[in-house]
Amino acid sequence: MASREKIEGFLLKLSLTFQEAGKNSWVVQDTDKGISDLLVILADPLVILRINVLETPAGGREKFFEQLLRLNATDMVHGAYALDGKNLIIVDTLEADTLDIEEFQASIDAIGLALAQHHRILSPYRAAK
Repeated sequence: MASREKIEGFLLKLSLTFQEAGKNSWVVQDTDKGISDLLVILADPLVILRINVLETPAGGREKFFEQLLRLNATDMVHGAYALDGKNLIIVDTLEADTLDIEEFQASIDAIGLALAQHHRILSPYRAAK
């Protein structure tokens, strides 16, 4: 089975709400797990999952980045915190050829868990709008 069809099959089988964002990308919603706008990208040979968490703070950056490194080292089950421009994201990469539904679901579940568990820790850094 081609990777594109495999990923779409996983999304359907897991009963996730999703929209195609491009030829090889999907935006996934899983409100039960607190996931909004999870981007799934097929970039053979990888499947990349990424979600925006917050805009990086203007002040207190050293403490903020130190906290992220600690979370990456101790609390992240799948993936890691990373920077994309001014945004803090969670990103995970999976091997497309050997990817199975359990690994795909575990990655999504781990992202949802990180968002829930780290909300209290990261919310003070959220920029005031």
